[in-house]
Amino acid sequence: MADMFQPKFDAQGLVTAVVSHAETGAPLMVAHMNAEAIERTRRTGRAHFWSRSRQSLWLKGETSGHYLDVQEILVDCDQDCLWLKALPAGPACHTGAPGCFFRRLTADGLEAA
Repeated sequence: MADMFQPKFDAQGLVTAVVSHAETGAPLMVAHMNAEAIERTRRTGRAHFWSRSRQSLWLKGETSGHYLDVQEILVDCDQDCLWLKALPAGPACHTGAPGCFFRRLTADGLEAA
């Protein structure tokens, strides 16, 4: 049914989540969510993700204070990818950059975007 949320998780139980700034549309980050991360995000309004490297659930901003306050969640046609529109409370990238997409790939390699 078209109005039922039935995410199609991969073999690891994850869906990709693309995050953009809710006001500017700028891309902020890409992460992964499992069912619990989705449920907590919906319940709290703050972005939760699954860390593949740590194998644990994490609240974005839990240690830095740079939370992502989710304004809207869009679901793609196959329900295997989510698009979170969020208002960041500080840099979204762990490097301190506003977003994770601060480099451009050119014929010569990477340069600042």
